[in-house]
Amino acid sequence: MRTTARLLTRGLRNHGRFDRGLSTRLRAAGAIALTCLALAACTGEQFQKGYIMPPGALEQIPIGASQDQVLIVMGTPSTVATLDGEVFYYISQRAERPVAFMNQKVVDQRVVAVYFDKNRQVRRLANYGMKDGKIFDFVSRTTPTSGQELSYLTPLFKLLSFN
Repeated sequence: MRTTARLLTRGLRNHGRFDRGLSTRLRAAGAIALTCLALAACTGEQFQKGYIMPPGALEQIPIGASQDQVLIVMGTPSTVATLDGEVFYYISQRAERPVAFMNQKVVDQRVVAVYFDKNRQVRRLANYGMKDGKIFDFVSRTTPTSGQELSYLTPLFKLLSFN
Protein backbone atom coordinates (compact mmCIF):
# COMPACT_ATOMS: atom_id res chain seq x y z
CA MET A 1 0.00 0.00 0.00
CA ARG A 2 2.85 2.32 0.78
CA THR A 3 4.40 1.78 -2.63
CA THR A 4 1.13 2.55 -4.31
CA ALA A 5 0.78 5.74 -2.30
CA ARG A 6 4.37 6.70 -3.13
CA LEU A 7 3.80 6.11 -6.84
CA LEU A 8 0.63 8.16 -6.78
CA THR A 9 2.37 10.94 -4.88
CA ARG A 10 5.30 10.98 -7.29
CA GLY A 11 2.91 10.93 -10.24
CA LEU A 12 1.01 13.88 -8.87
CA ARG A 13 4.23 15.74 -8.22
CA ASN A 14 5.43 15.10 -11.75
CA HIS A 15 2.03 16.08 -13.05
CA GLY A 16 2.24 19.37 -11.13
CA ARG A 17 5.67 20.08 -12.58
CA PHE A 18 4.34 19.42 -16.05
CA ASP A 19 1.53 21.90 -15.47
CA ARG A 20 3.95 24.56 -14.23
CA GLY A 21 6.18 24.06 -17.28
CA LEU A 22 3.21 24.18 -19.66
CA SER A 23 1.83 27.25 -17.92
CA THR A 24 5.19 29.02 -18.22
CA ARG A 25 5.43 28.16 -21.91
CA LEU A 26 1.87 29.33 -22.58
CA ARG A 27 2.54 32.61 -20.79
CA ALA A 28 5.72 33.14 -22.81
CA ALA A 29 3.91 32.35 -26.07
CA GLY A 30 1.10 34.74 -25.11
CA ALA A 31 3.60 37.49 -24.28
CA ILE A 32 5.36 36.98 -27.62
CA ALA A 33 2.02 37.07 -29.47
CA LEU A 34 0.98 40.29 -27.71
CA THR A 35 4.36 41.88 -28.45
CA CYS A 36 4.06 40.98 -32.15
CA LEU A 37 0.51 42.33 -32.24
CA ALA A 38 1.60 45.58 -30.58
CA LEU A 39 4.50 46.01 -33.02
CA ALA A 40 2.23 45.33 -35.99
CA ALA A 41 -0.12 48.07 -34.76
CA CYS A 42 2.79 50.54 -34.74
CA THR A 43 3.54 50.32 -38.46
CA GLY A 44 2.62 53.30 -40.60
CA GLU A 45 0.09 53.42 -43.42
CA GLN A 46 -0.26 55.42 -46.63
CA PHE A 47 -3.60 56.41 -48.14
CA GLN A 48 -4.25 57.48 -51.73
CA LYS A 49 -7.58 59.20 -52.32
CA GLY A 50 -9.07 60.47 -55.53
CA TYR A 51 -7.60 60.31 -59.01
CA ILE A 52 -4.47 58.22 -59.62
CA MET A 53 -2.72 59.59 -62.69
CA PRO A 54 -1.27 57.07 -65.14
CA PRO A 55 2.48 57.55 -65.71
CA GLY A 56 3.20 59.92 -68.61
CA ALA A 57 -0.44 60.93 -69.03
CA LEU A 58 0.20 64.69 -69.17
CA GLU A 59 2.89 64.23 -71.83
CA GLN A 60 0.30 62.52 -74.08
CA ILE A 61 -1.94 65.60 -74.09
CA PRO A 62 -0.54 68.38 -76.32
CA ILE A 63 -2.03 71.86 -76.49
CA GLY A 64 -4.80 71.72 -79.10
CA ALA A 65 -5.78 68.10 -78.38
CA SER A 66 -9.48 67.28 -78.45
CA GLN A 67 -11.63 66.78 -75.39
CA ASP A 68 -12.23 63.16 -76.43
CA GLN A 69 -8.47 62.52 -76.52
CA VAL A 70 -8.19 63.88 -72.96
CA LEU A 71 -10.98 61.55 -71.82
CA ILE A 72 -9.26 58.57 -73.46
CA VAL A 73 -5.86 59.32 -71.88
CA MET A 74 -6.90 60.66 -68.46
CA GLY A 75 -10.30 59.07 -67.94
CA THR A 76 -13.33 60.66 -66.32
CA PRO A 77 -12.48 63.86 -64.41
CA SER A 78 -13.16 64.26 -60.69
CA THR A 79 -15.20 67.37 -61.43
CA VAL A 80 -15.97 69.67 -64.36
CA ALA A 81 -16.32 73.46 -64.38
CA THR A 82 -18.05 75.32 -67.19
CA LEU A 83 -17.16 78.93 -66.38
CA ASP A 84 -15.18 80.69 -69.12
CA GLY A 85 -14.92 77.55 -71.24
CA GLU A 86 -14.85 74.03 -69.90
CA VAL A 87 -12.28 72.79 -67.38
CA PHE A 88 -11.63 69.18 -66.32
CA TYR A 89 -10.25 68.78 -62.80
CA TYR A 90 -8.48 65.59 -61.68
CA ILE A 91 -8.11 65.76 -57.89
CA SER A 92 -5.95 63.51 -55.70
CA GLN A 93 -4.70 63.45 -52.13
CA ARG A 94 -2.03 61.39 -50.40
CA ALA A 95 -2.02 61.02 -46.62
CA GLU A 96 0.13 59.10 -44.17
CA ARG A 97 -0.36 57.79 -40.68
CA PRO A 98 2.98 57.13 -38.94
CA VAL A 99 1.41 54.91 -36.26
CA ALA A 100 -1.82 52.97 -36.66
CA PHE A 101 -3.71 54.71 -33.85
CA MET A 102 -2.74 58.29 -34.83
CA ASN A 103 -4.63 60.66 -37.12
CA GLN A 104 -3.86 60.88 -40.83
CA LYS A 105 -1.62 63.72 -42.03
CA VAL A 106 -2.04 65.04 -45.57
CA VAL A 107 1.33 64.82 -47.33
CA ASP A 108 0.41 65.86 -50.87
CA GLN A 109 -2.60 67.28 -52.70
CA ARG A 110 -2.71 67.63 -56.45
CA VAL A 111 -5.20 69.11 -58.86
CA VAL A 112 -4.55 68.63 -62.56
CA ALA A 113 -6.64 71.13 -64.53
CA VAL A 114 -7.19 70.80 -68.28
CA TYR A 115 -8.58 74.03 -69.75
CA PHE A 116 -10.53 73.90 -73.03
CA ASP A 117 -11.46 76.66 -75.45
CA LYS A 118 -14.90 77.05 -77.02
CA ASN A 119 -14.03 74.49 -79.72
CA ARG A 120 -13.30 71.88 -77.01
CA GLN A 121 -9.57 71.90 -77.75
CA VAL A 122 -6.97 71.93 -74.96
CA ARG A 123 -5.99 75.53 -74.29
CA ARG A 124 -3.80 75.02 -71.21
CA LEU A 125 -2.67 72.36 -68.72
CA ALA A 126 -2.02 73.13 -65.06
CA ASN A 127 -0.75 70.91 -62.26
CA TYR A 128 -1.62 72.51 -58.92
CA GLY A 129 -0.47 71.27 -55.53
CA MET A 130 -0.10 72.31 -51.93
CA LYS A 131 3.13 73.93 -50.86
CA ASP A 132 3.25 75.52 -47.43
CA GLY A 133 -0.53 75.82 -47.39
CA LYS A 134 -0.76 77.86 -50.61
CA ILE A 135 -1.89 76.81 -54.06
CA PHE A 136 1.21 76.14 -56.15
CA ASP A 137 1.24 75.62 -59.92
CA PHE A 138 3.88 72.96 -60.63
CA VAL A 139 3.83 73.69 -64.36
CA SER A 140 4.47 77.44 -64.35
CA ARG A 141 6.33 77.52 -61.01
CA THR A 142 4.39 80.56 -59.82
CA THR A 143 2.81 80.98 -56.42
CA PRO A 144 0.04 83.50 -55.84
CA THR A 145 0.95 85.91 -53.04
CA SER A 146 -1.42 87.41 -50.56
CA GLY A 147 -2.37 91.01 -51.17
CA GLN A 148 -3.11 90.56 -54.88
CA GLU A 149 -6.59 89.18 -54.26
CA LEU A 150 -9.43 91.68 -54.21
CA SER A 151 -11.93 91.43 -51.39
CA TYR A 152 -15.61 92.17 -51.80
CA LEU A 153 -15.10 95.56 -50.09
CA THR A 154 -12.39 96.76 -52.51
CA PRO A 155 -14.80 98.01 -55.23
CA LEU A 156 -16.79 99.86 -52.57
CA PHE A 157 -13.67 101.62 -51.28
CA LYS A 158 -12.62 102.48 -54.83
CA LEU A 159 -15.99 104.14 -55.43
CA LEU A 160 -15.66 106.19 -52.25
CA SER A 161 -12.06 107.26 -52.86
CA PHE A 162 -11.23 110.48 -54.71
CA ASN A 163 -8.26 109.05 -56.66
